[in-house]
Formats: sequence, C-alpha cells, structure tokens
Amino acid sequence: MPVKKYRPITPGLRHRVSNTFEELTASKPEKSLTVGIKKTGGRNSQGRMTVRNRGGGHKRRYRIIDFKRNKDGVQGTVKTIEYDPNRTAYIALLEYKDGEKRYILAPDKIKVGDTVMSGKKATPDAGHTMFLSDIPLGATIHAVEMQPGKGAALARSAGTYADLQGREGKYAILKLPSGETRRVLLTCRATIGRVSNVDHSLQVMGKAGRNRWKGRRPRVRGVAMNPVDHPMGGGEGRASGGHPRSRTGVMAKGQKTRSLKKPSNKLIISRRNAKK
Repeated sequence: MPVKKYRPITPGLRHRVSNTFEELTASKPEKSLTVGIKKTGGRNSQGRMTVRNRGGGHKRRYRIIDFKRNKDGVQGTVKTIEYDPNRTAYIALLEYKDGEKRYILAPDKIKVGDTVMSGKKATPDAGHTMFLSDIPLGATIHAVEMQPGKGAALARSAGTYADLQGREGKYAILKLPSGETRRVLLTCRATIGRVSNVDHSLQVMGKAGRNRWKGRRPRVRGVAMNPVDHPMGGGEGRASGGHPRSRTGVMAKGQKTRSLKKPSNKLIISRRNAKK
C-alpha cells in the first residue's frame, strides 16, 4: 500500500503525501447499503456549540458496515474494495451465495474474488470471522467484539491488529493496538488478519484547506487566549501557560480519568501505559 509524494508546483503540494489507492476497485458505493448523514457542526439539539472546531466539510453518505459478521456458514465473495470517507480503513463489498450483499472492513491484502466465511465452519484465513475460542494462539486479528453479539469494537482503524496471546478459563488474552493486555470472552468474535490501508499514518495533508474538506475548523491554542477564555491564557509576553489542561480545567498530562470502580478494570491485565 504505497504512498506518493507530489512535485512542489503549488504550496499545498510541497509537503503533500497521499495514498495511491491502488487497491480500490470501485468508485461508487452500493446504493442499497448507504444512508445520508446530517451534519451537526458541533451543535446540540438546542443549536448551541458543544464541540468546538467542527463545521463545513464535504457531504458524505454513510456506508452500513456489518460489524457483527453473524451470517454463519454462508460463503461470501469479495466483489469490490472501496474507499469509505467515514473511516480510515477500506471496506469490502461481499456478495453471499443467497444473493445478500454486505460491507465489511477490508482486511489487508484481500483481493476481489476471494471468499470469506464466518462461524464455526470458518478457517483461520484472512477475512474469515471466528470465535476467539476457535482461533489459533498467536494469530493476528482485528474487528474484535467486547460483548458477544454486539459487534466489533476493538482494532477497527487502518492498519491496526490485536494479538491472541492465550486463553484463561472463559477468557481469551489479547494484546490490543494501544499496548493494553486484557481479557475478552471466548464467545466473542474476531476477524483474521490486520485492517487494510496500513500506510494511512504516513499521509500528510499538505494544506489547511484539506482539513476543512474533512469538516475540521481551525483550532486556537489555549496559551494564545485571554485568561477569561482558557486556564492557560494570559500573561505577559509568551507565557508558558502553566500546567497543560483543557478549557474546562481537566489536566492534559498525567491525570487519571478512568474510574477506579469501573467493572471492566478486572479484565485488564496491564494498562497501555506499561508499554513505555
């Protein structure tokens, strides 16, 4: 999945690094699997801005993704690999033997014409979805459920994957993309392989306008504001701003925000900070 650089014939192209999109095989989505998206611009139902730095952006249609992969025992054929503006990964259009079509997150190196399956009959090949109890130890997986039947929640963005390190009672031990090691029920599903678009992190926007196309408005640093607008604002000259914190005063570095009483704490073996 290579990226390409541009000749600096304009200021916006001088630092631009983009994907070549060589893997994509279709330019328009399956119409029956898309719905319109209404933009909020960061406003709530009362019209008040509750999230800053959002607004504008290109119009999008949402692609309905099958995160549950619960069509067991039916073979699906990959018809197209497509771009999805709502996520960093590519998506693949499956057509099952009974004629039904569904979108899934495209695994890395999957091609048009490949077949995939989910359930007990699935094999540990890229794109197949299996229960964690059936996946071989040491396998690379993605789109992992946290609760059985609820749908994939972990390792869904471009190039990410989790490692199945072992089994312990009714739990599987996974190392997640963040570095966290945790237990997940063996009755949860996961897909074999890693997510497509591995080189996504190498992209460089090149100009501010490209972020505006994505619906992101300019963000003002807290130290550049007045004291009335931000805890880090004010001061003579270029003041450091004191302890890094958000506009509402939440500390940005070091303060623990996870609840000590959260029930799922007992499932975490080692926190993501332990990898440092």
